[in-house]
Amino acid sequence: MELQKGKGAAAAAAAGAAGGGGGAGAGAPGGGRLLLSTSLDAKDELEERLERCMSIVTSMTAGVSEREANDALNAYVCKGPPQHEEICLGLFTLVLTEPAQAQKRELSPFSTLGDRARDGFGMVKPYGGVDLEWIFHHPFHPIGVKCYRDLALVSRDGMNIVLNKINQILMEKYLKLQDTCRTQLVWLVRELVKSGVLGADGVCMTFMKQIAGGDVTAKNIWLAESVLDILTEQREWVLKSSILIAMAVYTYLRLIVDHHGTAQLQALRQKEVEFCISLLRERFMECLMIGRDLVRLLQNVARISEFELLWKDIIHNPQALSPQFTGILQLLQSRTSRKFLACRLTPDMETKLLFMTSRVRFGQQKRYQDWFQRQYLSTPDSQSLRCDLIRYICGVVHPSNEVLSSDILPRWAIIGWLLTTCTSNVAASNAKLALFYDWLFFSPDKDSIMNIEPAILVMHHSMKPHPAITATLLDFMCRIIPNFYPPLEGHVRQGVFSSLNHIVEKRVLAHLAPLFDNPKLDKELRAMLREKFPEFCSSPSPPVEVKIEEPVSMEMDNHMSDKDESCYDNAEAAFSDDEEDLNSKGKKREFRFHPIKETVVEEPVDITPYLDQLDESLREKVLQLQKGSDTEAQCEVMQEIVDQVLEEDFDSEQLSVLASCLQELFKAHFRGEVLPEEVTEESLEESVGKPLYLIFRNLCQMQEDNSSFSLLLDLLSELYQKQPKIGYHLLYYLRASKAAAGKMNLYESFAQATQLGDLHTCLMMDMKACQEDDVRLLCHLTPSIYTEFPDETLRSGELLNMIVAVIDSAQLQELVCHVMMGNLVMFRKDSVLNILIQSLDWETFEQYCAWQLFLAHNIPLETIIPILQHLKYKEHPEALSCLLLQLRREKPSEEMVKMVLSRPCHPDDQFTTSILRHWCMKHDELLAEHIKSLLIKNNSLPRKRQSLRSSSSKLAQLTLEQILEHLDNLRLNLTNTKQNFFSQTPILQALQHVQASCDEAHKMKFSDLFSLAEEYEDSSTKPPKSRRKAALSSPRSRKNAAQPPNAEEESGSSSASVRPLAVHRRERSSRVQVDLGLASARARAPSPPNLFQEEEDTKPKPTKRKRKGSSAVGSDSD
Repeated sequence: MELQKGKGAAAAAAAGAAGGGGGAGAGAPGGGRLLLSTSLDAKDELEERLERCMSIVTSMTAGVSEREANDALNAYVCKGPPQHEEICLGLFTLVLTEPAQAQKRELSPFSTLGDRARDGFGMVKPYGGVDLEWIFHHPFHPIGVKCYRDLALVSRDGMNIVLNKINQILMEKYLKLQDTCRTQLVWLVRELVKSGVLGADGVCMTFMKQIAGGDVTAKNIWLAESVLDILTEQREWVLKSSILIAMAVYTYLRLIVDHHGTAQLQALRQKEVEFCISLLRERFMECLMIGRDLVRLLQNVARISEFELLWKDIIHNPQALSPQFTGILQLLQSRTSRKFLACRLTPDMETKLLFMTSRVRFGQQKRYQDWFQRQYLSTPDSQSLRCDLIRYICGVVHPSNEVLSSDILPRWAIIGWLLTTCTSNVAASNAKLALFYDWLFFSPDKDSIMNIEPAILVMHHSMKPHPAITATLLDFMCRIIPNFYPPLEGHVRQGVFSSLNHIVEKRVLAHLAPLFDNPKLDKELRAMLREKFPEFCSSPSPPVEVKIEEPVSMEMDNHMSDKDESCYDNAEAAFSDDEEDLNSKGKKREFRFHPIKETVVEEPVDITPYLDQLDESLREKVLQLQKGSDTEAQCEVMQEIVDQVLEEDFDSEQLSVLASCLQELFKAHFRGEVLPEEVTEESLEESVGKPLYLIFRNLCQMQEDNSSFSLLLDLLSELYQKQPKIGYHLLYYLRASKAAAGKMNLYESFAQATQLGDLHTCLMMDMKACQEDDVRLLCHLTPSIYTEFPDETLRSGELLNMIVAVIDSAQLQELVCHVMMGNLVMFRKDSVLNILIQSLDWETFEQYCAWQLFLAHNIPLETIIPILQHLKYKEHPEALSCLLLQLRREKPSEEMVKMVLSRPCHPDDQFTTSILRHWCMKHDELLAEHIKSLLIKNNSLPRKRQSLRSSSSKLAQLTLEQILEHLDNLRLNLTNTKQNFFSQTPILQALQHVQASCDEAHKMKFSDLFSLAEEYEDSSTKPPKSRRKAALSSPRSRKNAAQPPNAEEESGSSSASVRPLAVHRRERSSRVQVDLGLASARARAPSPPNLFQEEEDTKPKPTKRKRKGSSAVGSDSD
């Protein structure tokens, strides 16, 4: 075999690797690579491996005959499994990168391959069903065909390696796959199906998973049609797999809804209808495994004539479909398996949702939701996708108890957000049905509480910030009972009742009365709820509004965030398309996202749908506003619009439509930076001269008790729902405009007028939106926000995190200056410790910024010193370094020393030793007194009490052993210095006291430390210096010497007083410890007055500590 010459090295390599002649194929875009990439992208590991395998095949088959190439490949495969895998993957890669067959498909011999795969007895022939004799007699085929032929010949595992690699590419790399490779992949799967390769049904189901719902782009339609053609052509093969039948019916029933409009889509839709109808009628019992969601999908297509007839049979003549089918109730009482709910999300969608429900913290989800909406929910056709997402979240995403109790984004918040993105009534109704679908025929024995939990929590958490959401869901729940299917109304009522009862039993909510009988609901709805569910409307307590738990403001619109611990990044973020699945070591999938930049495309403003809903006079003014290009003229028209709104006969129902018009007309106002480049009084006043700001100016000129004031607030509230940036624009106007001086309290009125109804939530959301759009403006607003709303800001770690997450060093320095000049207060004593503890989870620069801002305040360090108990040397180096540098400037107090010594002792943690060493150099006497006090206090506690105390608290507690460990480390650190810290009397006295009462284990462990006290005790028997004389002559010393507590101590004292020095010498020489009566000996010791009086009078005196290598032989008390 000789290779034909191709154009270029890549083409020649691809052609030669096929193992036979044929035209050289043009490589895929990007030099024959499998995946789309840019010059900046790193080499993909999977692609690199496949190309490496392809080069192995190429090197073996280039320039040899066809038979020699086949022999070489087979010989290499026989060497072992790794070589077999390399050849299979190399040939597989050549199939994907060789497009020649696409142009010659009508000549492809594989159209008959399926028929030739069996012999006369119907038995499958070797090598995956490929007729070897037929292959060798047809050598002149396109290169892709030859590669598949060689692959069938050399494969020893029934194509298992190839099937696994196809699944991997479909699940992980399909979005980045070259168009040519996608076409070849479909062709390859078709040939695998024709050949009857075992496992090809799994590949088909993975392919169907890649068909996105709510997407009518050309590539998605091509994929849907290509897979449908395979399933239609190979119908007999499809009928052999029950799960493939059910999955195909579920997939294409769902896709039929999206395919309408153009002739091409109508033709595809008709093919899908015929395919689904044929399978449903012929194999209904296989389709029955889908469960109740089959009914939901059939409802969506019920108006199509073929499905109308099917519905008649399902309802009136179920036996016509299958003798085992008893009726629709049988189907509705069967729970839908997770695999069906998951199959309607592409792997990329599934990865993003799993990321949000397992990694994103509650309050930080906006950027991810925005990305998801831009990617999948931004087109009119995508309305139908929301049902798939909600069903997936309810039925598949079941977080563990650990996740449920953490601050991870809850399922109900995502579902609430999805509900608010519905722009049509039909889509909203379908989304609500998807949410409540498992409620309708819920059975505690068969169904899971996790399927019904999101709906009740959406209603519960929306009650305070979004009562309209709760109201519409409760209304839907009541009305679906009689209207879902009237003949089964009793079953539906029982299902909903069982769901509510199970929710209360499982303590998802303690009681339902605060939800069903809430004063925020209108009277008719509350009456309907009392009528439908009287059992759940009676509160166990007096009729007061019950507060089960603090409702958290969830993100119910594209702009909203949450109150809980928000931390936002300034850069937009997006997920990468190449997340790796479980690696060989079994680690969890790694979810990553990378910054992306958006280019703003100016689109013509279209307000036509809204104009028809406006009064004629108002419509004319809005049109004038649209046509006006001059800012001054627009301001005049805007003032006329405001005046008309304030007229007595104005219809307030038009506020929402007017707000929609204004939001569309002034889109440009909300893009770009608001704050002038150079901030002066003139530039600030000029910047607030926009037409939209006239609403703010009129608001400032009114009295708050005026009806016109409330009307303008309602207009702003409607505008806020459609354009959330209006909130921080109002803050800027109140800060910058001279006309608004002293009117910052208007923002509180605005916040209460919005659907949020809460100043704190509204302020946090607006500052977050400002943070994302304009960091300079955020810094400009910060002083006034903290000054005007101290109760909402000074306790908020969330707001501080928003600021430090995006500022740079210059802006940090500016804020520090504001603090030092008295213009800004960001911390106060009662909340600073909690905020700094929260900051321990922030990024490094964010923590340093927070500490710099704290240090700019005049807050005593003792206020935050307890944070030391939360700091771990490996996890919190930022806080430790900042605290260390601040401590070195302070005089040590006893509380400071106690907290420093409370840190666990670890060889790599040098914090305690470093600050103690510094204090030794600067404040040695003060430190010695504090350490002495702490040693005595901790030594006086019983050992059992100490251990109980240290184990009963999560925070570190100071123990005697900790103090001794830190002192021993300090001693070693000071060994080669001239520092005489351990020669100070308070330290030596404290060590003596501890040594006298501690156990033998501690004496051995800290022998070197206690030896300092022994030397001090020995030196005390020598002629005392003047200072020691004073101690000996003190009244306390004389008293102790004159009145020993008991006779034994007195006899010990007399024997010890004869020859004290000789006794010590004999002890050292014989290495024997003798009890010398420590009570009387200490009475003679040069100790200060009143030292250790209580201990000596009440505690038995232990034996003197033995030196290293000595052994104890007993004491008088033995």
